[in-house]
Amino acid sequence: MKLIAITGSIGCGKTTIAKIVREQGYTVFDVDAWVRRMYFQKSFIAQIAEVFPSVVENGAVNKRELRNIVFNDAKQLKKLESLTHPFLRKYLKYVIKKNSKYDECFFIDVALLYELKLDKFCDFVIVADVDYEIQKKRVMKRDNVKAEDFDKINNVQMSNEAKKEKADIVINTDKSLNLLKLEVITMIDYVRGC
Repeated sequence: MKLIAITGSIGCGKTTIAKIVREQGYTVFDVDAWVRRMYFQKSFIAQIAEVFPSVVENGAVNKRELRNIVFNDAKQLKKLESLTHPFLRKYLKYVIKKNSKYDECFFIDVALLYELKLDKFCDFVIVADVDYEIQKKRVMKRDNVKAEDFDKINNVQMSNEAKKEKADIVINTDKSLNLLKLEVITMIDYVRGC
């Protein structure tokens, strides 16, 4: 089985690439969606409550409040990562092992690929890319956030320039959906043939 990561900074189009890959019949494990589900697990909420007591209200995590804390303080972000990253690594290894028996190519859609050091397990890394201003407009519209909130989120991630330097394949997503689809299908053919 070949393990192929799809990554890129927020708003660069990795989710769109992953959707096209799924449409071609391949399994794509969405790490970010699994992270969102973690915030509903009682054991994880209990850990968050221990470290960030002000963000847990009535047994639920106020993610907006948590985001305000961690995106304004690098030390607090490291504390949150020390809770989330071990959960992610363990579960991802389980998912990969489970699917390795069935899939010729298994894709993971993961924003924090390099931060989690998962790239060392991958046969190929695809980075979604787009011009910074387009990226910013996409995120502001999609997530209904202000420019300064986008900058806070974007600044805590590894830059897309650094991700592109480490990538095997870079796909610019600033094109029509039909052209993007053609490029993704070509990429799939390439990684399958290697």
